[in-house]
Amino acid sequence: MNGFWYKLLLRMARLCGPWLLAVTARIIAAGFFLFSGNVSESRRFYGALFPERGGLYHLWCAFRQYQNFTTIHLDRFLADRSDTSTFTAQGWEKLEAVINKQGGILLMSHLGNWEMAARLLRKQKDDLQLLLYMGVKEKEGVERMQKEDLRRAGVTIIGVDQEGGSPFAAVEGIRFLQSGGIVSMTGDIVWRSDQRKVRVRFLGHDAYLPEAPYIFALLSGAPLFVFFAFRVGKNSYRFTLSDPIAIRPHARADRDRAIGEAAQQYADLLEKMLREHPFEWYHFERFLQ
Repeated sequence: MNGFWYKLLLRMARLCGPWLLAVTARIIAAGFFLFSGNVSESRRFYGALFPERGGLYHLWCAFRQYQNFTTIHLDRFLADRSDTSTFTAQGWEKLEAVINKQGGILLMSHLGNWEMAARLLRKQKDDLQLLLYMGVKEKEGVERMQKEDLRRAGVTIIGVDQEGGSPFAAVEGIRFLQSGGIVSMTGDIVWRSDQRKVRVRFLGHDAYLPEAPYIFALLSGAPLFVFFAFRVGKNSYRFTLSDPIAIRPHARADRDRAIGEAAQQYADLLEKMLREHPFEWYHFERFLQ
């Protein structure tokens, strides 16, 4: 859906109520499920997650995945309308200990709602300096509005172009950390073909993760956390923060090994949380090699 029709739908929902957005989004999601070429990839993914189940069950999982994705739009609408989002926090004290000190890096995933995670972090601490690296698509409609909403919520956004990144974007992130801010980076999507990546094992398959978050942690000395926000009800979330993932190479030649071990720790935690929340996986393109 492009930006014009999405804005029109939001206006109608303000007049008629959130139910209109919820119903329309579910109908659109059903259309994507029926006609999108990515459904086969979802079936393949759930086949790896539930190898003991049959193909019809994997198809049902994919349908639930597409339908659950609509809650992101509903909760964004409710948050913008009345800011009544509620949440519980597990591990917040770990982040509190580094804010305005050495800073911290958050690995966010397409498991759960990372957008609401950013909003909830700002709600937890109004003066939190939060920087998000987000991918930029060639044609953005809803995604552009998403970025604008986050900026209005006080989040700094740096766009990562799929055709090539600017070295100044990396420098700004390092400076943000040095000022005691929190930098959020995507842990489970490689945006560009020339992007440096690290191989891990996930659900018995190889998968590739971006190397950048681990390089940032090495260069800045800031701790690296894994952050999830899972939906527990309408506009209600529970977020969890892991213990810091250590990256300690013994020498420069040992750096790749240390990064690989750290990336595998993230992959193992991602897999564990995926098994607990299988239908909040909002990664619709190929992940498993």
